[in-house]
Amino acid sequence: MQTQLAPQFVNTPEGIEAARILGKCVHCGFCTATCPTYQLLGDELDGPRGRIYLIKQMAEGQAPTEKTRLHLDRCLTCRNCESTCPSGVQYGNLVDIGRKWAEENTPERPLSQRLTRWALKEGLTSPKLFNSAMAIGRLVRPLMPTGIQRKIPEAKNKALNTNTDPYARPQTSHSRKMLLLEGCVQPGMLPNINSATARVLDALKIELISAPNATCCGALRYHLNDQAGGLENAKQNIDAWWPQVEQGIEAIVMTASGCGVMVKDYGHLFSSDPKYAAKAKTISDLTKDISEILQALQEELVALVGVDPKPGVVYHPPCTLQHGQQIRGKVEGLLAGIGIGVRLCADSHLCCGSAGTYSVTQPELSEQLRHNKLTHLNAACEESGAQVIVSGNIGCITHLQQEDTPVLHWIEIVDQLIHQQSQIQS
Repeated sequence: MQTQLAPQFVNTPEGIEAARILGKCVHCGFCTATCPTYQLLGDELDGPRGRIYLIKQMAEGQAPTEKTRLHLDRCLTCRNCESTCPSGVQYGNLVDIGRKWAEENTPERPLSQRLTRWALKEGLTSPKLFNSAMAIGRLVRPLMPTGIQRKIPEAKNKALNTNTDPYARPQTSHSRKMLLLEGCVQPGMLPNINSATARVLDALKIELISAPNATCCGALRYHLNDQAGGLENAKQNIDAWWPQVEQGIEAIVMTASGCGVMVKDYGHLFSSDPKYAAKAKTISDLTKDISEILQALQEELVALVGVDPKPGVVYHPPCTLQHGQQIRGKVEGLLAGIGIGVRLCADSHLCCGSAGTYSVTQPELSEQLRHNKLTHLNAACEESGAQVIVSGNIGCITHLQQEDTPVLHWIEIVDQLIHQQSQIQS
């Protein structure tokens, strides 16, 4: 796709990158077949190819409208289209550029939208504010609508089928050390995920540490068009982690794939920044999803829990893992390798509708996608006999909560098995 950049974009990093990405698109339309919003709305402009045309128009100088902004807002940034595209179009990077251009060149959003976006950016990225709100929310949870109740998980009194404190972390020191990004909302919503990860790695003789000055990965602000704010979050993390990097930390562990895809992109985001480019690339290279870490420790994990048949699960692979990070099969292989039967549902490649803050900014579309996903997930549970749904991202896990079948992070299942085995041996 040939693009003649408008004068204001010539020789700018964004213009050059947009033209490069646009040049790879051959208009084939394969992307529309796997786009969730196109499937729901049937509008070409609510699919990747149509949005690419809108961005091309802006790149060539055509003024965007509020309708342009709406079509770009409706994109989930699930990046399923990137997995489908035969030409390697980096749509995720392109749509971020397009959203920025649309935001800068359209009338100010209505007050309600501005307030909602401000609350999301400021509230979700501040642990003190968010944790306080979560604590209050749990007190009044029974009085709230069902949709909001799903976003307020009940506190756990003990770990899964154990008598241990679900939030307790090991105090053992090991020679092997890895860093953990605690995350913005995960410690307040489902703290057992990070605690379970620490316990699993401790059992594998790896100490998991945190950097006290680390903050939000930056994805939340960046994808709400506060790209400058998102980059500031990223810089704070790079600065917070760098001392441990210099001391030879093995990896930076991600238990939320939404954070992982953002941190793995630091190298790209800071490629033209003379101060942070080299450090950002190193950080991205060190960043690993917990499934990548444990896959390399499969033999040690088998030694801890065995390979005997265990209760099966239905797995929902997050978009940020399978499309954003292009990691497929690792979780399934890891669980199967320790005797857990794993089933995928019929539309496992499609987004569940969580997509960061999408469930708040686009609630109707998000709810349709959630309904479709749960229909298929519950069907897979019924067919396979699985009693649990597992995933690897805090957003998906809370979005898919329901009355009957629990939705957990798969690392919690591994943690439970290790605990049970240690109890038997003791």
